[in-house]
Amino acid sequence: MDIEKQVRELITEPVEQAGYLIDEVLYVKEDNNNFLRVIIDKNGVIEVEDCVVVSKIINPLLDEKDLIEGSYILDVCSKEKGCE
Repeated sequence: MDIEKQVRELITEPVEQAGYLIDEVLYVKEDNNNFLRVIIDKNGVIEVEDCVVVSKIINPLLDEKDLIEGSYILDVCSKEKGCE
């Protein structure tokens, strides 16, 4: 099973319980950095605070399961505003 699918399975339920949807999970390399991008959605507009809330939900789960070898940057963003 690939990393993206494993991460999606790990985080979907707790993120949905908080009122958000997982639109996409991407594990990409840009420049010399690895990014785990979690693109979220909800009824209404996604604000920066929503991304912070979801980050706080999934960060401990990712740390506990340690699915990704090496370092990476967690980037939670919305489909409308895009990821940076």
